[in-house]
Amino acid sequence: MGIAASAVDVAAEHPEVPAIPDAVATVSDLRVTFRRNGHDVHALRGVSLTIAPGEILGLVGESGSGKSVLGFTMLGLLPKAAKVDGAVRVTGSDMVDGDPKALRKVRRLDLGAVFQDPMTSLNPTMRIGRQVAEAAGSDDDALRLLTAVGIPDPKRRMRAYPHELSGGLRQRVMIAIAIAGDPELIIADEPTTALDVTVQAQVLRLLQRLRDEIGCSIVLITHDLGVAAQISDRIAVLYAGRIAEIGPAAEVLGRPAHPYTHGLLRSRLTLETARDRKLAALAGSVPSPVTPLPGCAFVPRCALSTDDCTKAPPAPIPVEPDRVSACIRPLDAVAEGLGAATTNTAQPYPEVERAAHPPSVVLQDVTKTFAVTRRWLDRSNDGGGKLQALRGVTLRVGHGESVALVGESGSGKSTLLRVIAGLEKATSGTVELADGERPQMVFQDAGASLTPWMSVGELIAERLRSTSMSRKQRQAAVVEVLERVGLPGDVAKSRASQLSGGQRQRVSLARATVVPPSVLLCDEPTSALDVSLAASVLNLIGDLRRSLDMSVVFVTHDLSVARVVADRIAVMYLGRIVEVGPAERVIGNPAHPYTQALVDSIPDLGRESRMLAGEPASPLSPPPGCAFHPRCPISVDACGGEELDVRLEGSPGNPHQVACVERRAL
Repeated sequence: MGIAASAVDVAAEHPEVPAIPDAVATVSDLRVTFRRNGHDVHALRGVSLTIAPGEILGLVGESGSGKSVLGFTMLGLLPKAAKVDGAVRVTGSDMVDGDPKALRKVRRLDLGAVFQDPMTSLNPTMRIGRQVAEAAGSDDDALRLLTAVGIPDPKRRMRAYPHELSGGLRQRVMIAIAIAGDPELIIADEPTTALDVTVQAQVLRLLQRLRDEIGCSIVLITHDLGVAAQISDRIAVLYAGRIAEIGPAAEVLGRPAHPYTHGLLRSRLTLETARDRKLAALAGSVPSPVTPLPGCAFVPRCALSTDDCTKAPPAPIPVEPDRVSACIRPLDAVAEGLGAATTNTAQPYPEVERAAHPPSVVLQDVTKTFAVTRRWLDRSNDGGGKLQALRGVTLRVGHGESVALVGESGSGKSTLLRVIAGLEKATSGTVELADGERPQMVFQDAGASLTPWMSVGELIAERLRSTSMSRKQRQAAVVEVLERVGLPGDVAKSRASQLSGGQRQRVSLARATVVPPSVLLCDEPTSALDVSLAASVLNLIGDLRRSLDMSVVFVTHDLSVARVVADRIAVMYLGRIVEVGPAERVIGNPAHPYTQALVDSIPDLGRESRMLAGEPASPLSPPPGCAFHPRCPISVDACGGEELDVRLEGSPGNPHQVACVERRAL
């Protein structure tokens, strides 16, 4: 069957799918089932769509909705044990039942793939140039591709190993490999999730530019609607293995036709989200893929559901030209019924009166350097083989206060957190903690920080062994803390691998707070979570901070998160704090040009993010004076002076301080 015929056939069998005679890819009633632990796991339950030449399709939805399974099916990379019904054709090739040898050729010539974590795709033992050359055919072609994707100094980077590059550069290498064969279609599966806002904007613009230059189509899989809005022509919303809604991006995001899309939009954090109340998290969770779904899968979480919604899965029907929705209610009824819910009606956080206490954390002129091997050093480097991760950090965290640390990767945020936690020892300077208590830390990847062979109950009870509690009392304390973080007590019997990402993060918070710490240190705890889970975890952290009267130091690359979770924000660049002040003021009226650049890079609906040019200098040899001046749009000669002492300045008692000789009036 030719590509044109397959696209027309899909449209004929599924009226909700537009007929695209020259479609790059067609998916027809796709159902994917895995067999695990004696149960059928229904990952996709009947998906149909087409992708036009040169189109960018955003594929959004919560974890467990089937986005990645759809992407892997289009790449022909499903495991052999998977049961697949329906049809998937890419550039005319059958990706379900096609000959394996032919599929390898299709993947090499017509398809490209960019995954969330490039370190799992790049060979850690091979230099970058050789890996790109394997796909491109020669070193000259590899150099051309690395130049095309905007990697600075590509000749030198060809000799580097993957671990010697930043996350953004590694992702650019993956994109270079993906476009080596001039593909017709690129599947980009969460390509920006672990990246900071400035690199995220660069990667998105790169994908859009490549689409324009080589004419390829792109499927952008993401849980961030703001990311999808930046470059997508159309958006398909998946829920529980089915398409809930699909249509032009501006229409889907501007006036959602399905209650689920509305719930995702309402759960998003923006720079206008109210800071004085809980976040509007989407209640409930995606149903288990093992569970039969006789009706609409969204019924348990839908404010508009009726008995009719439970009778049969609603078929996607046209609601506007080029737009369909799998909801029995008309578009106007959904908009009218949920319109009032766009405002966050959650109760404001109560005002807390705190007695006078000494600050929980006091950092004074803290530095941290790491020795590096000669192989890491560039020949032009004069840093003496010392990586300067922290370069004179002074910060106070008050009792019960929440402070967010923001900045690009490599700015020193996580190193500072580890120094506070005692996991790293400061090279110089002082670190003082209230009452000498050791803080507790919550990491980005909860799964990696939870011992896989121990039950949840054992993991939490481990922190109680130094107490005088009896075994029965420890068991009761475990159940109590699990319920405090919103988990049932019987989760104590489970292992981390049996829990969802949001549940694992709640377990991490339970373990960290079962003995209430004076300071909770959070290192990107929500960056890998979808919007609804992220909102619920942030609400939980806010509740724990207030109920346990503890301080929080929160590392994040998402300024929208920093604004709602923190009382104050400290902006870090290349090992120094360049601005610190009240969260609303730092984000709403940035004083440092670097902070302004971070705010401008935030992806949002209806607003195009702006890229920050260049990359941070090497911490092996930071620039003299203000480290940001080589990238700064308002720098003057004094900014790069050899003897310039860049320190936080401001009038006495001014809570908003900035390290910039050209700073705006505060």
